[in-house]
Amino acid sequence: MTTTQEDRATEDLKALAEQAGRDLEDASALEILQWAADTFGRQFCVTSSMEDAVVAHLASRALPGVDVVFLDTGYHFPETIGTRDAVEAVMDVNVITLTPRQSVAEQDAEYGPKLHDRDPDLCCKLRKVQPLEEGLKGYRAWATGLRRDESPTRANTPVVGWDEKRQKVKISPIAKWTQEDVDAYVTEHGVLTNPLLMDGYTSVGCAPCTRRVLEGEDARAGRWAGRAKTECGLHL
Repeated sequence: MTTTQEDRATEDLKALAEQAGRDLEDASALEILQWAADTFGRQFCVTSSMEDAVVAHLASRALPGVDVVFLDTGYHFPETIGTRDAVEAVMDVNVITLTPRQSVAEQDAEYGPKLHDRDPDLCCKLRKVQPLEEGLKGYRAWATGLRRDESPTRANTPVVGWDEKRQKVKISPIAKWTQEDVDAYVTEHGVLTNPLLMDGYTSVGCAPCTRRVLEGEDARAGRWAGRAKTECGLHL
């Protein structure tokens, strides 16, 4: 099989990501994002669930006006939409809101109401995974707020890695942070956070699939509670 120029470019990008993951393991979050800004410029974006604006704030220090991609699933809490609007108003970022191909009503008409209760994986695919794949097409690298301490499935998250599914560099600048680190950064810089974090929620997703966390539960226990599902599919 002949290797094309595009194939070589992809392999080079993958090698770059893997090398950066090793080189930047001990770097600060801001240094990791500065590397991303210097390497990819405007072909780099941040994704945010608007649980908080920590990574968006960090990225705006490295790349003022950075694109911040938000998935409006149609099922968000009002507080989440309010956080997005506040971030757009007060931070040096360019918020880009992605929406699914179908409205909630259109999805209900095709699949039946409350798909999230009957087939949450399909609902997440339609309302999160597919819109993000479309929305990231113009970028070579994207940043997330994944942390290793959030759940066992995230324990090995690299600070810079290769997103095989999307063929892009995936950056998790706060992978090594703890919740205490996040709280300290929020306090020091006055970063916007979702009001639900003060109301018993430790991880904020779509309203039908998110509940408050009970004492002793891990941070993501309130997501898809009672199910084996632990991820929406964006990070698988």
